[in-house]
Amino acid sequence: MFLLALGPFAWLLNGAIANTLGANPAEALIRGTGDWTLRFLCLTLAVTPLRQWGGWPALLRLRRMLGLFTFFYGVLHFLCYAWLDMGLDAGDILRDIPKRPFVLVGTAALLLMAPLAATSFDRAIRALGGARWRALHRAVYGTAVLALLHFFWMRAGKNDFAEVAVYAAILGGLLGWRLWKRYGARRLSA
Repeated sequence: MFLLALGPFAWLLNGAIANTLGANPAEALIRGTGDWTLRFLCLTLAVTPLRQWGGWPALLRLRRMLGLFTFFYGVLHFLCYAWLDMGLDAGDILRDIPKRPFVLVGTAALLLMAPLAATSFDRAIRALGGARWRALHRAVYGTAVLALLHFFWMRAGKNDFAEVAVYAAILGGLLGWRLWKRYGARRLSA
């Protein structure tokens, strides 16, 4: 699974080196890493429902790795933006983030993921305690909303919402399932 998760990175890197990413390779890298961040976020959030629906407890072992790959591709996405769009000029980046809403919410999503990645190892779980660790890691739901909003605003400039609608349906289903499990199932059993 680790090698499969590295596949998109290898494909993008190979495309950049071989100059096969099309007429605008910078845009291809920025969009490609962003797309893969969103895909890995969906995969990470799909682990629990798939595990429960399919009775596959082994899937739980993949969730941490998928979450870390979500962060990895998110960092790559930000680095591609910082390097290829902003020339790694920290001042320009800091001025650009609050100026463009889609950059602001994308950066917020990445910053929200950072503590999740930093506390994803067993020692952090023990140090925080299970309840606090789970509460912290519920921030992934906020990350999902911010990531979708980032994608929506980015596509709004081109009035292209078809792909946004697909991700919105997937994330809506995954988050809606969690809400139903938490609140709806209790009401039915009461």
